[in-house]
Amino acid sequence: MLLLGFVRTVCYNARNWRKRVSVTCINNFRGWECLQQAPNYPYLYFRKQRLCFSSTSSVKNMEEILTRTVDSLPTYETRDKSPPPPESSSLEFIQFYRSLDKSQRPEFLFNLSSDFGVDHKCVAELCANVMDSQKRDISTVLQAEDRLRYCLTPRYKVLLNHISRVEGGVKFLVDLKADVIEILASKTNDSPHIRDLNGTLKSMLSEWFSVGLLSLERVTWKSPCELLQKISQYEAVHPVRNWTDIKRRVGPYRRCYVFTHGAMPGEPLVVLHVALKEEISDNIQTIVRGFSSLDAVEDINKVNAAVFYSISSTQPGLQGVELGNYLIKRVVRELQGEFPHLNQFSSLSPIPGFTNWLLGLLNEQRKEGPSNRILSDMEFRDIEEITGGQAYETMRKLLSTNEWVSSGHLVKALEPVLMRLCAWYLYGEKHRGYALNPVANFHLQNGATMWRLNWQADTSPRGLSASCGMMVNYRYFLQDTSANSSRYLKTKEIEASDQIRNLVLQFQKASKL
Repeated sequence: MLLLGFVRTVCYNARNWRKRVSVTCINNFRGWECLQQAPNYPYLYFRKQRLCFSSTSSVKNMEEILTRTVDSLPTYETRDKSPPPPESSSLEFIQFYRSLDKSQRPEFLFNLSSDFGVDHKCVAELCANVMDSQKRDISTVLQAEDRLRYCLTPRYKVLLNHISRVEGGVKFLVDLKADVIEILASKTNDSPHIRDLNGTLKSMLSEWFSVGLLSLERVTWKSPCELLQKISQYEAVHPVRNWTDIKRRVGPYRRCYVFTHGAMPGEPLVVLHVALKEEISDNIQTIVRGFSSLDAVEDINKVNAAVFYSISSTQPGLQGVELGNYLIKRVVRELQGEFPHLNQFSSLSPIPGFTNWLLGLLNEQRKEGPSNRILSDMEFRDIEEITGGQAYETMRKLLSTNEWVSSGHLVKALEPVLMRLCAWYLYGEKHRGYALNPVANFHLQNGATMWRLNWQADTSPRGLSASCGMMVNYRYFLQDTSANSSRYLKTKEIEASDQIRNLVLQFQKASKL
């Protein structure tokens, strides 16, 4: 146990760990003995850890903590013989990091990644050895390469590996990765060292969270209350309004599945909601609001289609780790086991980003004038006649406020325009050759077909603001998914239905973009 020589702040009271009590520790006392002498000792609560550091001393102790907790990389000869560092080092690192303010963490992670990373001098020397070994026997070459590979291991990776072995350590590293992602996204610190730390964490988490180590669980109303509450909180696509709502979503003709990991018990990693329907749905309100009696008995003859209407990743730190695609594949097998006749599988997906993309396009039209038209002459005249204003400017204002849905004439006039624009956004707008829309890219990578664009499929304020109320079905034809996925990843070719292709063709004819 660590010797403490200054005032620590410890957390207590399991029901309200925000309350604190100060404990003065003298050099002669060990940390745990000191805490035993604190007032209310029997009620001390450590959130499964022993010490909580006060933030007042955090900055000046960064270097000291890192020096003490990050061990040197064992030599190549002793790499399998060196004893592991004491568990207290991992616990001390975790608690110190948690004590830091959000504004202090970028500096701490930069110091960790830059001062305790790869030994570049050693790498240069071993690279020379590898080059020299090329003239010798293959055994010498392989050993030289193995030494180089070992030397490329950052010092901090040893600590991260040992953190993963303490209780709550894997969850801590997932949250740490989330902090690194946020730092890089905000440009708080975009150094190569931070990016390398991000890559190291991603590689480690991808190994630990490989699909073979995940457990598939079906969530029902009888599942633990804590799990149901977390699923409600994590729902990112269609917010859960109350307990009756969540009871509906795990009740008759509905399925909810999660992936969990043994190192994070009770913590769903990714959540998939499924509606069992007679046909593939084209409207989300019929799923999230329309329901059978909560105690109804399912009629197997009414289950002809499985509609994946919400998939949510719950852990920001697992961004880039493939989980959702494996969950869909596992759930398909699970449903086929329960309903052998079931052969229609489709998503009913939102189209985030479409409205913003369209508003940007309308702004360009306003600046450039009629030379780059997205409306036909007839559509242009109809919109001006209905609204009494300049077509592009009026469209921009109406789409910004969702006021257009209150006019039946305007809804009818805008339907063909918005449908073909949205089809082009999904099919034709690209990022590095792949679909720009992240939801489209996800399902296309899984091998789905861009199957049907649905008008007024989500008329909630959120749906109107995101995609003018449209949603899209990505259909999973099981016999084709593997070939579709391979073709999309290799050639970037999108598999689409006749409806989507016809809408894209209409866009290309009507527009000069």
